[in-house]
Parts: sequence; C-alpha cells; structure tokens
Amino acid sequence: MQKQRAKGQRESVFNNEVVSRFELYNSLFLTLPFYKVKDTGTLLPLFIKYCEDGVKNHETPAGIINAFFEKYTQHNSKKDIIDLLFRFIQYIERQVVLFDAVEDASFNKLNADEEHSALLVYLKKGIDNKALNEKIEKLIDEFSLRLVLTAHPTQFYPGSVLSIITDLTSAIKTNDISTINQLLQQLGKTPFFNKKSPTPVDEALSLAWYLENVFYFAAANIQSEIDQSLNDYNLESKKIIELGFWPGGDRDGNPNVHTDSTIQVSKMLRQILFRCYYRDFRNLKRRITFRGVEDNISLVHDVLYKNAFDPNMETENIADFLIENLNKIKTTLVEDHDGLFSDLVSDLVRKVELYGSHFASLDIRQDSRVLRDVHAYCRNNKPINALYPENYDTLSEEEKIKALVFKSAKVNYTEQPGSLTKDTLETIAEIKQIQQSNGEMACHRFIISNCQQASDILQLMELFLWNGWTEEDLSIDFVPLFETVHDLADAAQIMETLYSHPFYKKHLANRGGKQHIMLGFSDSTKDGGYLMANWSIFNAKVALTTTADKHNIQLAFFDGRGGPPSRGGGKTHRFYSSMGKEIANKNIQLTIQGQTISSQYGSIDSAEFNMEQLINAGISAGIKEKHNILLDPLHKNLLDEMATESYESYVSLRKHPLFLSYLEKFSPLTLLSKITISSRPVKRNSGGSLKLEDLRAISFVTAWSQLKQNIPGFYGIGTALKNQEKQGNWDKVVKTYQESGYFKTIIDNCMMSMSKADFAITAHFANDKEYGAFWKMLYDEFELSKTLLLKLSGHETLMENYPVEKRSISVREKIVLPLVLIQHYALEQLQTEVTEEEQQSLEKLSIRTVYGIVNAGRNLA
Repeated sequence: MQKQRAKGQRESVFNNEVVSRFELYNSLFLTLPFYKVKDTGTLLPLFIKYCEDGVKNHETPAGIINAFFEKYTQHNSKKDIIDLLFRFIQYIERQVVLFDAVEDASFNKLNADEEHSALLVYLKKGIDNKALNEKIEKLIDEFSLRLVLTAHPTQFYPGSVLSIITDLTSAIKTNDISTINQLLQQLGKTPFFNKKSPTPVDEALSLAWYLENVFYFAAANIQSEIDQSLNDYNLESKKIIELGFWPGGDRDGNPNVHTDSTIQVSKMLRQILFRCYYRDFRNLKRRITFRGVEDNISLVHDVLYKNAFDPNMETENIADFLIENLNKIKTTLVEDHDGLFSDLVSDLVRKVELYGSHFASLDIRQDSRVLRDVHAYCRNNKPINALYPENYDTLSEEEKIKALVFKSAKVNYTEQPGSLTKDTLETIAEIKQIQQSNGEMACHRFIISNCQQASDILQLMELFLWNGWTEEDLSIDFVPLFETVHDLADAAQIMETLYSHPFYKKHLANRGGKQHIMLGFSDSTKDGGYLMANWSIFNAKVALTTTADKHNIQLAFFDGRGGPPSRGGGKTHRFYSSMGKEIANKNIQLTIQGQTISSQYGSIDSAEFNMEQLINAGISAGIKEKHNILLDPLHKNLLDEMATESYESYVSLRKHPLFLSYLEKFSPLTLLSKITISSRPVKRNSGGSLKLEDLRAISFVTAWSQLKQNIPGFYGIGTALKNQEKQGNWDKVVKTYQESGYFKTIIDNCMMSMSKADFAITAHFANDKEYGAFWKMLYDEFELSKTLLLKLSGHETLMENYPVEKRSISVREKIVLPLVLIQHYALEQLQTEVTEEEQQSLEKLSIRTVYGIVNAGRNLA
C-alpha cells in the first residue's frame, strides 16, 4: 500500500512539475516569431490535433496533411506544403528539448524518495555481525562500476544545444521566466545539427562534453560519499568508479576510424581533463593564500597550466606527481592552518585518483575477421614466415593453437599492407605511446568483435609481440565480444581453452587474474530475436562464470546497455540486482549510448542518481548472493522452450521475402546514410546491395523505432507465451514471472519497448496490396504479445507499475506524432513521380524528422 501511495505521489509531482510547466513554457515558446513564418506557432497545435484525429481514423499521412492544408492555409503547392512542414519540424525539435529541460529540472523532486546508499545500510548492519562485516570488506575490495560512453548515431545534440539545455534546466528550476524566454529565443535560432557528417574525433569531442560537464563532478561526488561511508567505519578508501570511452577507438567496421583518430582522441581527453583540473585548482588557489604553501601551489599551478594549454609539450603520466604535491599542500593546511580549505584539496586529490592523466579509458575494438587477415599478412613476412606452416589457415582450431609460438619479433614488412591491416599494426604500436603519455589505464583493452574461437584472442596477442611489445610488458586486457546466438553458446568452451593455455594463463596472472568479457545484444537480437538474445546471454553468463570459478579467475562482464540491462529504456539497476550467485556481478560494466547519455547522465543530479543505483544494485546482489531460480529445472526448461519458440517465430519473420523490402520502403532506412550525425556507415558492406547480415544493428533498431513498431523489442514473445498457454503451462510461466527478478526485468523492459510502439499510425498499411498481409502479421504479434504480457503481469495497461515513466513516454509520443506522419508522407511522396528538386526536398524532409523522433525516444536503446 505504501509503494502504491509513493507511486501516486510521484505521478502527482510529475503532472504538476513537468506536464503543467511544459504546457506553460510551450505556450510561451509557440508565440516566438521564428523562421520568418508568422503563423507557424499558431498553426502547429492545430496540426497536432489534425494528426491525432487522423491516426484515430486510420487515415493516410498524405490524406491528413493535404486535408489540413486545404482547411487552414491558402497555398497548397508542393513547395509551400514542404516549406511549412519544415517549420513545424523545427518547432517540434525544440519542443522536445524544452520537455527534456523541464523533466530534468524536476529530477530531484521526482526521485526524492528513492532508496539511499546500500553500502551505508550494510555497513551499519555489519557492526555487530563479524561474518557480514568480512563479506562487505571483501565485496568492497572487489567491486567496481565502469560506464563506457559510446558514439552510437542516436545522440544528436551538438555542444551548443547541450549548453542551452543545461542553462534552461537551471532557469526552470527557479521559474526564472525572463531567462527562460531568452534561452528559448536562443534555442530557436541555434542549429541542431551539422551540415556535414562528423569525424570520429568530432564525435569524441561531442561526447567529451558530458565528461567535462557532468561525469567529472558526478563520479567524484559519488566517490566522496563512498570514502566518507568507509571512513566512518574505519575502512580503507576504494576507487569504485571507472569511465570508459569508445569514440576514436572503436574501429569495428567503421572505415573512418584510423590510428590518427585514436591518437587525437587520447590527446583530447587528456587536455580536457587537465583543463578541468586547472579550473578547480584556480578556485582552490584563490582560497589558499597562507604562508608555507607558496612553493607547492606555484609548482602545481605551472604544471597544470602547461598540461592544459600547451599543445607542444612532451606529455607523460603525472598523476602521482600531482597527488604527492597536493597532499603536501593538504598536510601544511592541517598542521599549520587548522585544516582550513583542506577539503578543497581533498576533492581535487580524489579527482586525480579517479581520472589520472587519462580521464576515461579508450577501448580499441576490431572485428576478428580483420584481425585474422592481419595475422596472415604478418605470417607472410620475415622472420615470422619461418615459424609457421604454409597451410596454417587450413589447420583445425586445435592445430592452430598448437602452432602458435608467442615469440617477440621485429617483422620486416616487404609487401604494402591494406588499409585495415596497416591501421591495426599502427594502432597496436601506438597504444604503448598512449600508455606512456596518459598512463596504463588510458588504453588497456582490445575488444575482439565477432569472437568465434580461442585463436582469435591468441593470434591478436601474437600481433602485439610482433609490433613493439614483449611478454613482460604486455599491459593489455584482451576482451572477447560474443555476439550471435551461436557464438554465445560456444563462449564458455572458448574461455576454457584460453584459461587452460599456458601463455594466456600466465598473461592473466600478470593482469591480476581478471578477465573482461563483453556480451553483445543488438546483434544477437537482430540474429535471434528479443527473448532468445536475452536467454542466450543469461546462459552464457552462467556457463562463463562456472568456467572462470573453476580456474579461479575474477570475471568482469561488459554489457551493452541496449541488451538485457535495459532494452527499451528499462530500469538498468533492477537487472543487476536480480543476478544470482551463479553469475559474476562484482564488476558492473556497461555502455552508455545514444539518448541514454542525455536522459540518464545529462545532468550532475541524474548522473549521480543513476550511478548510485547501479552501485546499490551491485552491493545488494553481492551481499545477498541469492540462487537464481531460473537455473532450477522447472524454470530453466520453461525458458528454454519459450526462447526456442520465440526464436523460431522471429526467424520465420526475418526470412520472410518482404522483411527487408518492407523496412526499405516504409522506414527511412535507406536514407540514414545521408544523416549528418555519425561517422559510422549504416551497413558494413558499404559498396554492395543491402543485406540483413551487413546491416548494422543500430540502423536496424532505429528503422523499426522510426516506424513506431519496435519489432526488436518484443517479436516472438506473444507466440511463445501462447504456445505455453496451449500446452497447459500458464501457471508455470506466472510462477516464473513472480519468483524471478531477472525474468520480470526482461518482461518489464519488453513492455516498456512496446509502449513506445503505435501501430495505429501505420494502420493504413493493412490496405497495401503488396505489404498489407505482412503488416497484419506484425500487428497481430504485437497485439498477442500485449494481451498475454498484461495477463502475465496482472496489469490492465502496459507500464502500469511505472506510471511516471509511462506518462513521460505518452507526452513525448504526442509531441513527435506529427514528425512520424511527416516522415511517412515524405517517404510516400518519394514513391511517386517527382522532379529531382522535389526528391531532394522530400528526402531532406524525411531525414530531418529522424532527429526529433529519436531525441524524444530518449531512452529507446
């Protein structure tokens, strides 16, 4: 009852603080005379109402738009229609920003009653419980949280807009109408996107805005709370939070990422960090004006200034130097000046301990097929060619592993390498320089995408030994990424082979006995559907944990946020807190991508909240270590059956002859490559015709979300549940849902993803001669899934247990409904005979709608 009351209170706060204020500020915004079109703001509410009514009546986008123009405007030429639609888009894009800012401004009020530090709670419990206290100390020593920022092409706001959002949020918090009015005017005149596609370095610079303005403060604040809690119980401080970074390092299939990108990004991260340090130190210096610290203050100031602003200086890792000299200043303050302002010094020391000279660890990622080609290239050159048989590529996996020699060598390259081979070799050599300049943590992980065999890892280790590294100084963690359903099934056996291999075993011992493993999701969903992808990853984690425990290896799983943790925008911390003792969970690592960055980590308040919830989840799960009931025969057999049934349903859809052409015709899939938001291509085989296997998962998911059908988030679930019901197993399914936090998280995330779908928008597809039956197949599975998920959960509506999030989604979907219809209108018009000029305008119109739709989705991973 208390929980129900809390939900009602949150909903009331949301309606008063967010919805009402948005409507108020939006009415102000719509009166601003932008874009030289006098009545755009007046016409937009009418257009929204026309769109809503038209969708209810299952009218076509062209019918809705043409009827609106006939009734409310005098000019009905194609050019006039397109021109006004562009104006509508520009207003709606900014309405989304306004809603984001209003929601962010109310963050603390909405989350005031959420749980407090789990660490502190358990520390209190451990006072009189020696066994629990020892368990807590061990968990703290092992636990870590790593958040890795990735450059997925669903994060559109440039730094100028992000700064406006930040200022607008602050003004809304205090209801500063004058400032809000000025910022809305600024927002109206500020471009939302680039005229040309960004480079990987541009993407890195864009994401670094969050590092500089949010994470730098938020992570340090959380660490400060942890330090204080541990200090209160006489426990030694432990660095828990780590930051990771992919832009400039992730070259998996992205032909625009080169060694130069990696070097530039590592330098940029370092320089931005030292500017943050310098900014803090200047504030500190203004307060510490006492005798006895002048020399140390001057020394630190000069060093920070040079590292922050001198691009020509020789860089090195100076974190230890800074900590030593800052502590000297602190000692003097404590001993001679009553500790006055020593807290400012402690805060900066804490930040240097967290971020070193690197800020965030730059991960390198490349596809295993590329790395195999690089290994083959090196084997063709002296002296390596003398160490391997000519038929090496035709050997079995076991024979290949036996043939590996792991000898350091200087290769004499006589043949000119291909571009990908050259990049790989140069990058391997450059990682050493990055570590020397920024510290080992600056770049210490090489992720092997599409990892299918143990030799993929071992051969990469040889590449390091042939390009400037020795066995003794190999300060690299080799991270397999298992992506497809098949690869996930083989993952444990691959790691068993590696853990048993003498060279790899010795290397792991040198790395502290810790193994990082990344598990894919977006690609596994594209491969096998929602439920099978989740279940495959669960089973892989259980098997991988068993294998690691057998070899006494500390395992760190690295999850894609769009995977089981929060597909569809779900509650990430609930996923981690639902782990049982059979799954390694003491090192939480996940990617933060797309709109998740701005929605959950866009402000210091929200970033602190979400980091604390993840830490709470990890601490709680680590202390309780419950058995995961999904491993009991009853539940496991049930999930095995459901995953198989769901998989078969999804694969039959994927193999449907109209599957890909449907996406091409009705979604902006083929136009995504023209959107100037990403350096990453839409598909891997950029020169050939579109094939599902080449299509990038992010493009695949984006296309379905633009259609408001979100197939990757649910398809096959309904069929699987229906089959269980027919077999008389419904009570078993309900029991599993009620008893398994993990299964409940999967179902909740599925329902959240479905809540962002709206088949009414495309209901007119049912009348299409070619695709009508196909659309109906998608719709029927959606309705079946919705009906049975509601029955399973005991709810009357989707997301009934998350009323605030449900309301937020509802408002956002209402804001962007016109964008979805404009997109369909433009795509529909492109199917007819149009002039070249009209084609360009219509393509541009369709492309522009993508920005606002994705931004409004915010947490649609």
